[in-house]
Amino acid sequence: MRELALVVALFLLYKLGRQLARGRTGEAMDNARGIWHLERDLHLPSEAGIQHLLLHGDTLAHIANTYYAAVHFPATILFLVWLYWRRPGHYVWARRVLTAVTGGALVLHLLVPLAPPRMVALTGLVDTARVYGPSVYGSDPAADGLENQFAAMPSLHFGWALVLALGLIAATRARGRWLWLLHPLVTLFVIIATANHYWLDTIVAAALVAVALVFLHPPDDAPRGTTLVARGRTHGRREAGPRQPAGDRR
Repeated sequence: MRELALVVALFLLYKLGRQLARGRTGEAMDNARGIWHLERDLHLPSEAGIQHLLLHGDTLAHIANTYYAAVHFPATILFLVWLYWRRPGHYVWARRVLTAVTGGALVLHLLVPLAPPRMVALTGLVDTARVYGPSVYGSDPAADGLENQFAAMPSLHFGWALVLALGLIAATRARGRWLWLLHPLVTLFVIIATANHYWLDTIVAAALVAVALVFLHPPDDAPRGTTLVARGRTHGRREAGPRQPAGDRR
């Protein structure tokens, strides 16, 4: 219950911080145009080329929008719950990494309000969520009471997905554990193709994760397959002491 309360408190603090960055429409649009021109100067691939791969049919666009809307938070919660139950030491480490990355992102959201490419006519990109559905955002960004739509820099969709994949790779020893990297790769494709983020949003998110990992190292956890329940039972047996042979009992 303490861990649940802590995670919920961090989430609410993050949501409050994002709301503090609302109402800066002009600054967010100016920053968006600046980011777009900077990407071209850096010769980064155009987001339009990625979105073109998505716009071959309504079904693919709808699936991508659903992935963007429905996978982000549930996947992160399941990740933390599984680590808490199966890898307690790694859970504490992953929670700290997520907190550090989210805190750094919140600072940037406050300092650099940024409109996503779907809002900027200069990009020529389609707002796939509005056209094909489903959409998680209100029609008027300035009046959206649930989300700050000017918090594109950095992308926490990508940052959290990267932490999830690296956390599961560090906490497991299965041969196929590197396949968890497909999650951030699919997330990367989705957030770019749906015009919710720029390339630089994902690059900055990856940089935040890298900085967090420099200072926060994964632990040497309990033996693989040991759960909190099993460890508790083992501890209880140790406290009870060795049993006497049946013949020695009086």
